[in-house]
Amino acid sequence: MISALVAGAVAGFGIALPVGAVGVYLVAVTARSSLRTGVCAGLGVATADGVYALIATVGGSVLTPLLEPVAVPLRWTSALLLIGLALRGAVITVGRYRRRHAAGGEVEGGALRPGRAYLTFLGITLMNPLTVVYFTALVLGGGTDGRPGGLEAASFAAAAFVASAGWQVLLAGGGALLGRALIGARSRLTTALASSVLIIVLAAHLLVPMV
Repeated sequence: MISALVAGAVAGFGIALPVGAVGVYLVAVTARSSLRTGVCAGLGVATADGVYALIATVGGSVLTPLLEPVAVPLRWTSALLLIGLALRGAVITVGRYRRRHAAGGEVEGGALRPGRAYLTFLGITLMNPLTVVYFTALVLGGGTDGRPGGLEAASFAAAAFVASAGWQVLLAGGGALLGRALIGARSRLTTALASSVLIIVLAAHLLVPMV
């Protein structure tokens, strides 16, 4: 059981640490909303990682061939959704900036609520079935001592979830600090647009192996 926990934690950190489009979007969402919203968004990502880790330990070797035909469409969908969200965020930010100037003060609104943030990030992350392939490779490679039992499978998945959640919460904390540091309207606008561009570039990178 201890080996399953360690393997799960290592796997969870391994899948979470590379900051891609989802990670950048998490920071951006937290910066323009609240730490609570960012934490909920991060837990959505971690939940997807935990679900895929559990699927991998229970029957990843069987499911992996079944996921291959839909991997490309789902990856396209995930990338296009991220690009759409980035563009939407940029439009909302510019509109808010203009209204703020027209009203002569702060005009807030349009930020994701915690519950919606959780579901949004859960959905985006679940659209990448290659995550289960990653976990399956670790399990079959000896990460959990052969074929894990029910307790070992649950331990592996739980550890992967906790490790991923810990990293996502750190990203959310960074986003919250960024949001507090950006007091001026112009600095918020510049940073929001820069993050949208970065999200689009990273999301487009997901499409490169398929074109």
